Amino acid sequence: MGLDAFNEIIEFAIRNEEKAIHSYGILAEISRTPGLKKLLLELQEEEKNHKKLLQEITKEKIESLEIKEVTDLKISDYLIEEPPDSDMSFQDLLILAAKKEQKAVELYSDMERKVENKELKRLFESLIQQEKSHKLKLEEEYEKHVLEED
Repeated sequence: MGLDAFNEIIEFAIRNEEKAIHSYGILAEISRTPGLKKLLLELQEEEKNHKKLLQEITKEKIESLEIKEVTDLKISDYLIEEPPDSDMSFQDLLILAAKKEQKAVELYSDMERKVENKELKRLFESLIQQEKSHKLKLEEEYEKHVLEED
């Protein structure tokens, strides 16, 4: 894979992280629950870290990425996503955020399957696990605050 193609893929991933940063900012503004607002801002910071990682990526950094298996509770897989609006409930905000993380997992999984470069494969595997970790945090909150109440 040529340097131009590598850079294009990295730029695409950076743009995806920028969208996530923006989305979490909007969701945090909408949130009326301090705990959820805090979680959304933490996830926004993690997305900023992903962007920074991508901007500073080198072959050596890719090789040193730690890839851990992350449990998928699959709670949000069966829930309906509502479009964002300022009157969203705690439950709907959690679902929306978890669905966005699932879409990021699917996007990076698709990209990982399409690239042949082993460094890019490893980078996408790392991003997949990080996005799965975000989804897990959101689903645990859903399980703790929504499912236990029902």
